[in-house]
Amino acid sequence: MLLSAQSLAGVIAIPLIAWLLCDNRAALPARAALRIAATGIAAQAALAVILLSIPQSRLIFEGLAAAVGAIQSATLTGMKFVFGYLAGGPPPFDITQPQNGFVLAFQALPLILVMSVLSRLLYHWGILPLIVRAIAAVLRRTLGVSGPLGFAASAKVFLGMVEAPLLIQPYLAGLGRGELFALMTVGMATVAGTVFALYAAILEPIVPGAAGHVLTASLMNVAGALTLARLMSPTGYADHTAAPAPILASTATSTMEAIAIGTADGLRLLAYVIAMLVVMIALVTLANAGLSAIVKPLGYDLTFQKILGFIATPFALLIGIPWAEAGTAGSLIGLKVVLNELFAYLEMAKLPPDALSPRSRTIMTYALCGFANLGSLGILVGGLSAMVPERRAEIAALGTRALFAGILATLLTAAIVGVITTA
Repeated sequence: MLLSAQSLAGVIAIPLIAWLLCDNRAALPARAALRIAATGIAAQAALAVILLSIPQSRLIFEGLAAAVGAIQSATLTGMKFVFGYLAGGPPPFDITQPQNGFVLAFQALPLILVMSVLSRLLYHWGILPLIVRAIAAVLRRTLGVSGPLGFAASAKVFLGMVEAPLLIQPYLAGLGRGELFALMTVGMATVAGTVFALYAAILEPIVPGAAGHVLTASLMNVAGALTLARLMSPTGYADHTAAPAPILASTATSTMEAIAIGTADGLRLLAYVIAMLVVMIALVTLANAGLSAIVKPLGYDLTFQKILGFIATPFALLIGIPWAEAGTAGSLIGLKVVLNELFAYLEMAKLPPDALSPRSRTIMTYALCGFANLGSLGILVGGLSAMVPERRAEIAALGTRALFAGILATLLTAAIVGVITTA
């Protein structure tokens, strides 16, 4: 009960922080801000209760877990055929240390490749556009966003932070400042469908039903991002009763071409993720070595992870993490912001069982489920600037605020989950 009250304090404080950072407070008086915050939080809470508290919803979680397991198994089958024992196939020698047999690049990350193809196929067959349009309609009615913004925000549940805005590229130049900021915030606060199965597979051993939690987080983060974005930048919103943005046709002319396009896109993303992991881990190791060289003669044992943990500890407390675990949780939040959520999830999966309680692991699954990190900021600003070069200066100016808003959105979702999660 005490921890739920702690999370409730976060549910109240996080929208307040967003409103205090409003760039035009005169356009958003306290009463209007309270109404926006209450509507958004109610939408998130309703979704959380439906998917986390109603017993029948467990079928959704179990179904998603089974689907992710099937995709993972199918991916490994293909990888074993091509790479043999590196992907978990029978080795041509005796294994003396089986605990070291897992190879991330060959046994987990290739899920990105298959998910990219499946996403492209679902889009080509017209299934994904129907789901996106349905979610967009709900966002228009509940949160009052316009057709183009609602369409791009709902597409972001499945697509990347650059691919989703591409669907409404003809509308980007005409978006108001607030809508542009909201679009960028949604990009920061959510993850792409191509990494959905990967994160679920990484977390399943420590967070039962991880696939359902990742999906719930993605949906809740859209509503949270739109809510906090409006509190931080309330002007420049179009009439939400206008017609929704049209769904653009698939660029593929056949199923086989869709598979080929999805494979090429997935290969680029897979290579990028692998390269980023290598580079980021190397840079962190070098940074820690340099820091150690400075502080070790003074008798201190300090790493950047510990510093990040100290800085982010108040945010961990705000979402309902107990004091004894707040430093560990804060370190994960800091790693996610500086590096990325994949790195943070991998670190969380490696923690000893007593480092975080089951409740804290569930909350952190939501707190880390977003692209809000420094590397993604460069990708988002660069991608949007290329789509609408005439608004490059405005996009760059909004970038850092969108990053912070995206962080707050994931924390708000985690706090709401903390309120209703007791164990």
